[in-house]
Amino acid sequence: MEAIQAHIIGEIVSSNSSEAHSLHKKSGFGEPKGEKIQYTLSEALYLIESGKLDLISGGKKILKKEAMKKLQTKDRKLQIKYPVFKDLRDRGYIVKTALKFGADFRVYEKGSRPGNTHAKWVVFCEHESKKTSWHEFSAKNRVAHSTKKKLLLAIVDEESDISYYEVAWVRP
Repeated sequence: MEAIQAHIIGEIVSSNSSEAHSLHKKSGFGEPKGEKIQYTLSEALYLIESGKLDLISGGKKILKKEAMKKLQTKDRKLQIKYPVFKDLRDRGYIVKTALKFGADFRVYEKGSRPGNTHAKWVVFCEHESKKTSWHEFSAKNRVAHSTKKKLLLAIVDEESDISYYEVAWVRP
């Protein structure tokens, strides 16, 4: 497969190539927006690293090593979110944004697809050095509960290793 030619304009990475549409149908990358496929910054970076996407800005291709720097200017938390996105995608999950829930990602069970089923988890990514209050924890748990998803906390350390903690409501 030829690399997808995607353009970044502001915070939006998109492509109208047939390869983009094909990859969306096959693997769930991107979201259709009109005639284009629009990618989250994490999706774009993942596809750049895997050689499936060339990022174009101002008519020039951005090199792999420069892509993270460029995309981080659009999302300061990308350095924490991207290792989680990459790890979950590498494990075979479909990972989508959860911006409307106030979370970082929503994650679909292996073999399920957005639009056909609901996500199993809502994911919040944090660096291991960040302290979270009980109030913040409770708010995250309420978001997961109100959306009928399990809360998945992804804690990223200095080496970008990730520890996952699943939180679910229990009725005694």
